[in-house]
Order: sequence, then structure tokens, then C-alpha cells
Amino acid sequence: MREIVFDTETTGLDPKTGDRMVEIGCIEMVNLVPTGATYHAYFNPERDMPAGAEAVHGLSAAFLSDKLNLLRFFEEGLRTGLLLHPYGMRLVKANLHLIDDDMRNDKEARRIFLDLLLKHGNPERSLRRMNELGVLAAFIPEFEPIVAMMQFNMYHSFTVDEHTIQCIRHLSELEHGDLVEELPIASTILKQGVNRKTLYVALLLHDIGKGRDEDHAVLGAQIARKVAPRLGLTKTECATVEWLVRYHLLMSDMAQKRDIADPRTVRDFAKAVQTKERLDLLTVLTVCDIRGVGPGVWNNWKAALLRGLYRQTRRALEDGMEALNRENRGAEAKKALREALADWDAKDLRVETGRHYEPYWQGLHLTAHEVFARLLRDIQNDEIRIDIHPDEDRDATRVCFALSDHPGIFSRLAGALSLVGANVVDARTYTTKDGFATAAFWIQDADGSPYEQNRLGRLRDMIRKTLMGEVKPREAILSKGKIKKRERAFTVPTSITFDNEGSEIYTIIEVDTRDRPGLLYDLTRTLAESNVYIASAVIATYGEQVVDTFYVKDMFGLKFYTPSKQKTLEKRLRAAMEAGAERIAQN
Repeated sequence: MREIVFDTETTGLDPKTGDRMVEIGCIEMVNLVPTGATYHAYFNPERDMPAGAEAVHGLSAAFLSDKLNLLRFFEEGLRTGLLLHPYGMRLVKANLHLIDDDMRNDKEARRIFLDLLLKHGNPERSLRRMNELGVLAAFIPEFEPIVAMMQFNMYHSFTVDEHTIQCIRHLSELEHGDLVEELPIASTILKQGVNRKTLYVALLLHDIGKGRDEDHAVLGAQIARKVAPRLGLTKTECATVEWLVRYHLLMSDMAQKRDIADPRTVRDFAKAVQTKERLDLLTVLTVCDIRGVGPGVWNNWKAALLRGLYRQTRRALEDGMEALNRENRGAEAKKALREALADWDAKDLRVETGRHYEPYWQGLHLTAHEVFARLLRDIQNDEIRIDIHPDEDRDATRVCFALSDHPGIFSRLAGALSLVGANVVDARTYTTKDGFATAAFWIQDADGSPYEQNRLGRLRDMIRKTLMGEVKPREAILSKGKIKKRERAFTVPTSITFDNEGSEIYTIIEVDTRDRPGLLYDLTRTLAESNVYIASAVIATYGEQVVDTFYVKDMFGLKFYTPSKQKTLEKRLRAAMEAGAERIAQN
């Protein structure tokens, strides 16, 4: 037996006085068991609501008469700080069908929605409730595919829609001056003034293209091109939003996957950004995007990289690209070192400033130049000098080495650091004109923090033992290497690319793959065995995924232009990664 059970609410019970139905709810039952099929709707009575009737069902004529009240409801809650009443939320949920194209294109509706983002404090609370009730997806239908969309990796803690709301929360906190000490540059940018409408809309739409086969940034830009005008943005604002969505990963990738000390990196980024306005907007968006990924993702290392890229790019845009040439940077670095070592005699200073090639001067900060100057002073051919310095401002420990150069030095140093459980986040090595290797590694412990002072002694001892041949990195790493059980389900396809345009001097090899213990050592050892000189390495980790970027030359100091050499090298790298993964799996 099939039954339809329904209930109604009205303005009253006398049809002679014009009473009408304002609500109906129905459920389907078969053999007295609810099937789950339901229907519910509210209707505008087009008359006054008697106080007695409103007291019964809580429905006012004012609410039912204007569908824009579906948006005003959230605006008023955010403006006043009052909690949304369950009756009101029920009304909204049941009337989502009223949010149609006419409403989406209504000028007043646009104003209300943008005011929700821009005028009443932190919009997080209203946006989250609008999302939960289906209003956000109804008003912006393109948002619906990312609602409750899971991201199956160890990097993202939130669904795509929640990540978007978290990003907007961080932006609002920045605007209200809550993060000045932690994020000085982003806070200053907002204080000096940007187009807030453009920034908020871009952040709302930056991941709207996720979940499809296409590149989500490209697809997102196409979607933004349609949505931004519908929200009432000007032609110029729409173009900026589209650009920000299309390139919302650019600054993060440049800072974390490229050597920002290379002038070419900054020059290419500056050409892509073109204006200071875009640079400012993209910087703030990038900061909010990374902080919105999840707890523990943002750290001072990422902050330092972004600050460095921002400052250099701003200088290039304001002073011209010629400010980035190597000669200028080298001369400035040498001058700064002379001033820092004012207590040295002139002869020693001439020796130090004359023993290094140009890439050394533009690749390291003055503090590292000072350290290496002291390490190299009167060094003997059989000496290994090490300086370990916690760099808490960057959430990393800097390890500097000075020793006689020899093939495979980068790999041996990487292996030594792997043995103590160090995660290398950045590294670069240079050879002096008199045959010494100067290598700087920035490392973190397993928790992503600088090494504590009481652990530095063991770190130093293990490094020395490895470099002296007392410990074999390959065997030792094998005994330590193990992937946690909960992490084994995650797989990452391996991608290896060669880029000869991103640097004037080096070929950039980017290895995007599944992270595991000993991976950096396996890669660098393979490169060394293939007679590849590694000038620097940049390591970016995203949960179970890692992107290792190497700046390299061949044994003759040339780039890897030949496709056959690239294919051979790629084949060797893949073989090394597969062999290492098998060893870990059997361990």
C-alpha cells in the first residue's frame, strides 16, 4: 500500500478572508514504511501574515515575499553577529529553487553577495553556512562540483570547498591586522591598498576547476571568465581575476621548486607578473592558499622563500631587469663581504673574493659568504670543515661544508644527512678556483623544525664518519628506510622533465615522484655516476609527493641539450628510483 502523508502551514483557515497556504511538506510511505522520498516547499501568500499564524509556524510575509531575502538573511547575521535561527535556515534550504538566473543576474543580489565578502568582518561564518545549506552552489552553480570534494592525498587536510573558505578566513585575518608579525609583507600590501573585490573573488574561485581531467588552473580561469562578470566586476577586474586564477600556483612553484637566487628565475617570474599590482595580489593570494591547506603546512621556510621572491621581483619591476644581472649582484656581494670582514687584512680579503666564480656570489646570502670565508681560511687539502647553524627564522638548520672537491661530493653529503634523518629542503654547492668544494644544505628534522642544539653533536659526528668512509650511506639508509603503514596506500606517478630555458647556465632537472627515505641520495648518486655536476638542489614536499629540482651541467660544463642524453639520464634516474622503492618495500 502506497501512501502520501503531507502537512501544510497557512495564513489562516478561512478562505473567505483570503487565507492561503504558505508551506507544504510530504513524505512517501509503502506499507507504512517511509521510502525516503520527500517534497517540501514554501510559497509567497501575497498577503499579510496574521500574528497568530506567524506565532505557530514562524513564517513571515516579509521573508516569503522577496527571494533576495535568501541572501539578506546571511548578510544580516554577519552584520549583527547574531546566530542564524533554525527556522530561518529551514526556510532557506527549502527555497533554493528561488535562486534562479534572474536572481543571479540581479544587481541587488550581486551587491548583497559582495558585501558579504567585503563589508561585514570575517565572511567565513556566513560562507560556511551558505555552503552547508546549498546557497553558495545555487548562487554560483559552478561552485557545486567542488562542494564536499575530497582530495586524496596527505597534503590537503580539507575538502576543496572548505579549503576555499579557510583561505578567505586567512585573508580576512590579514586585513584585520591579526598576522602582522607573522606575515609582514602580505600585511603591508593590504595596508597600502589593493583591489579587495578582485582579491576576494579570485580566492573564492581559485580552485573551482578541480576534480576534472583538465589542469584545474586553466579550467578555473575559464570558469572565472564567466562568473566574475556575473558578480558585477568591471572588465579590468574580471581580467585580473582570470589571471590570478590561471596563475595562482605560479609564485608557490617558483619559490619552492626553483632557485630564487638565480637571476633567471626572478626575471622569468617578473615577466609573467608584469606589474606590481599583480605581484601584490598574487603574493597575498599565495600566502592565503598555502595557509589554507591545513595545519603545519605553512612555516617560516616557505615564508622566507616567498619574501625573497617578492622582494627581488618588486625590485626588478621598479628598477628594471638589468638590476638582476650577475655582475651587479656579484659586485654588491663582494662589497658587503669586505664590510663584514673589516677585521681581515687586505691580502686575505683579496684571496677570498678572488677564489670564487660568479654563481657563488649571487647564489648565497652574506651570512653564508662569511661562514665560508672563515671555513676556507688556511684550509688544508685533507681537511673537512663543517659549520652547523640553526636558522630558526627560516625553520631550518644550515649546514656548511668546506673540503677538497671530488666527483660525487653532493651525493655523499646528501647521504650523510639522510642517515641522521635530516630532510633537505635546499642545497647548493660551488667549486672554488683553487679546488675546494663549498656546499650549503638547509635541513629540517622529521617534524619540519630546525635541529635542537643538543642534537647537533650527533649530526656533526655522523656527517664526518660518512665523509671519511666509516659509514656506507646506501646500506645504512636501507636499514633505516621504511614507509609508514598508513602512507603506503598513496601513490604518485613519476614525472621527470628537463628545462634548458629556466636558467642561463644550468639544465634544470625536475623529478616529481613519491617521497621516501633515501630518495635524494639515490637521485644524486645516480647523477654523480652519470658524470653530472650538481650545482644546487631545491626540494619541495607536498605530503607524500616530493619535487626534487636539480640545477646541473655535464662533465664539460655544458647543458643537456641532446634528447638522447636526456632520455638516457631519465632512464637511469627511473631505474634508481624503482630499485630504491623495491629495497624499501622489502625492508
